[in-house]
Parts: sequence; structure tokens; C-alpha cells
Amino acid sequence: MSDGTLAIDPPAAAEATSIERILIIDDEAAIRESLETLLSLEGYTIEIAVNGEDGLKAIENSVYDLVLLDLALPGKNGLEILKLIREKHTSLPVIMITAYGKVDNVVEAIHSGAQNFVQKPWDNEKLLADIRSAIGRYHAEEENVQLKRAMKQRYSFSNIVGKSDAMLRIFDLVAQVAPSKSTVLIQGESGTGKELIAKALHANSGRRDKPFVPINTGAVPTDLLESTLFGHVRGAFTSAVAAKKGLFEVAHGGTLFLDEIGTMPMDTQAKILRVLQDKRFMPLGGVQEMQVDVRIVAATNADLRQAVREGKFREDLFYRLNVINIELPPLRSRREDIPLLASHFLRYYAEENGLETRTLSPDALRAVLDYDWPGNVRELENAMERGVVLSATPTVGADLLPGQITGRSYSSTLMEHNADASLFEILEDIERRIIIDKLERCNWNQTEAAEQFRVPLSTLNQKIKRLNIEIRKRVKE
Repeated sequence: MSDGTLAIDPPAAAEATSIERILIIDDEAAIRESLETLLSLEGYTIEIAVNGEDGLKAIENSVYDLVLLDLALPGKNGLEILKLIREKHTSLPVIMITAYGKVDNVVEAIHSGAQNFVQKPWDNEKLLADIRSAIGRYHAEEENVQLKRAMKQRYSFSNIVGKSDAMLRIFDLVAQVAPSKSTVLIQGESGTGKELIAKALHANSGRRDKPFVPINTGAVPTDLLESTLFGHVRGAFTSAVAAKKGLFEVAHGGTLFLDEIGTMPMDTQAKILRVLQDKRFMPLGGVQEMQVDVRIVAATNADLRQAVREGKFREDLFYRLNVINIELPPLRSRREDIPLLASHFLRYYAEENGLETRTLSPDALRAVLDYDWPGNVRELENAMERGVVLSATPTVGADLLPGQITGRSYSSTLMEHNADASLFEILEDIERRIIIDKLERCNWNQTEAAEQFRVPLSTLNQKIKRLNIEIRKRVKE
């Protein structure tokens, strides 16, 4: 996808592929079964926790549209659990259920943030109406937050969205920092969308009409990096048959995005530091310094503080870069954004391939919500693209998702071969699937995949060629 991987605009939130999920926290099996039967017939996806502690863990690890919470629980009671839920999830609707409708319990529950209080035995129609009402208000409030922020800020966050508190805080920070001249360091795991944040900083700054110039410093050979950044004069080295502008000069007046800066050699780090301090640099082989007006935005998935302690990164450069720090959260810590992102990518790749818009089946949605996404949004995008391409119907089932998402083990592929398949053919197929899955996680970056496999790049390339693996285009982060 050309625009990156953190994508979704606020209006698309209402169109998200979503089966409403309800968590029941109750220690009585009969109550749980009764509620599960009733709500499942209404089309809700139900999950169960038998005590408050398990319920809190479930809320931290997944996304729900509503919680049905029993008042009388073993260990911490329902009111205590409700207060703990409210500490981190201020708007998640919670309906309390109890056999004892004491007035003081009702008042405390409402004051603690419960949407409603239902007494056993309940009236099915009234309970369903209360649930529909609570979920409806919740969704409306969430969409309202997005619209109010968009109208209030009027900032350009093209292809960057999320309704999670973590992402909303980042939007606010980007909006505040973008107009300044300060250097920004963006940190986060691979695939979290660091370049998109850098583009948003540029687009909302006074430099928006000037160039935005990105470079992945880890992808440029060490002996070419300085020439790429600072340019060179004719004859600076053997193959320098003509003078060439460096990216600092190209980005004059605009923004230079230094991605994976943690991989930069120490000698080059010293020259970057000088540009930050003096706004000047010397092209390779040149005798005349050039003055430049460039805003630096740097990004890394490495721990630069640890790199400084290990002597692999200059401390003075780290502090020069770390004027403003933006920490991007991994996708597993903002699961409420997963349905939005999945819906966007399904819609995008359906349009790109001239297909009817795709949606996830309930089983597929449950799988993507439960998966930890080590490759973050980039891995989610690749999975949704795969689902769109392989799906013969508008519904993408769990069987079309990569095996690591649905929990299918590679050993299960043994059952997929006919009786005539040789051991060599079966092992070759398993090896092919493992390499393809790793490449998908690494956004088809063969160098990164080789590093994770702990083999030389040449070895991986040989296997790709031998196994006839077709390399897909990489998605910009």
C-alpha cells in the first residue's frame, strides 16, 4: 500500500468490520450459560470469565463492546472490579447483575460508572434493550470523539487513525509539535508506522510546501551512506564522474526523515551532529561548506539509550535528536484499533483489485483480535491483502488468514498432502511456508528476514530461488 500501514481515516470508523463482543464476568455456571445462550441468539460474540481477575485480564488482552458484571464474585467483588475497569477504560459500558437489588449497591454502582443495574431473574427483552442502548451510546460517543478532534484541530493526519487513547494522545502531540522547528525522535517496533508520523509532522508544519525526503539509513551500504546524505563533487572517489546533490541539499527548506538511525555508523553520526549544531555540511571531496535549513525527524526500533551505553551510538547525538520523543505503541496494546484497521485494509485492497468490498467472518475477526501481531500494523495489512486476494466471496474466513494468526501449526500441513507426496516434497513445502510467513512479517524485506533467521542474506536468497518464492512489493511503513 503506497501510503503506509497505520491507515484509516475517522469517517471509516463507523464502517468497521465488527461483530459486537460482550464479556460476561460471573462465577455461576447456570447464569453464564443462560446469558450466553440468550445473547448468542441475538448475534453477539460472547466470552466468559469466571472471576474478576480473569475478567480484568480479558479486558486488557482483547476488545469488548460491553461487559456484564456480577456483583457477588469470589475474591474482589463486582464493585471493586468495576472501579478497576474504570481506571483504564473510562467509556467501556458495564452493566451490573445481582440477585440483591439493594439501593445502596445500585447507587454505588452507578457512581462507579455502571451504565445500568439488572436484578436476577431478569426480563430478557428488557436486558436486551439495555444492552443495545448501552452499546449504541458507546459507539456514538466513540465516533463523536473522532469527529470533535477532527473539527477542532483541522490537522492533516492522512492515513493515520485509531480510536485508542494511546493513538489519540499521539495525534495531539503531533499537532502540537508539528509547527515547531524542533528535532523529533520517533521510536517504536517495526511496522508501527513511524514514517507516517514523520509525514504528518511535515504536512502540519510550515515546511509542508517544501520536500519531505525519507531515507532508511540501515538499507544504504556504509560506504555509500555519506555520499547519499551529503553529496559529492566530481572526482571525490573513483566512480564519481559527476557531482551529485546529497539528501540534505535536496531537503533544503523541508524535512529529512532518517529512518533506522540506530544503524548509522559512528563516523556518519558525527557529521549528522555537526549539521544539527551548525546547519552546515561539506560534500564529499568538496572544499566549500554548504549551509542548509532542514528539520530532522529520526526514527528507530532500537533502544538508543542502550546503544549509547554500549558505545554504539553517540550520546551527544542522542540528546540532539531526542528533543521531542514520540513513542508509537505496538498494535497488541491498542487492540480496539484492530477492527478499524482491518476494515480499512480490506476495503483498500478490494478497490485496488477491482473487487467487491470484503468483510471478516466472525471467526476471522476473533482470530485477528486475539493475535499479538509481532509485525504490528504492517503484518495486519499484509494479512488483509492476502485475505482479499484469496477470497472468492465477500467474506474473508479464518482459513484464508496466515497460519500463525489462526494457530494452525506447520505440522498440520502434513495432513494436506496426498499419499504420494514424498518426505522431501512435504519438508520443502513446510520450508516454503515458513519463509513466506517470515517475509510477510518483515514486509518482504529480505535483509531483515535473513537477520531474524540468523542466516546470511545469500543463503536466504538461494532458498527463495530454489523454492520458487515470488517476492512481493514492499509496503512503505
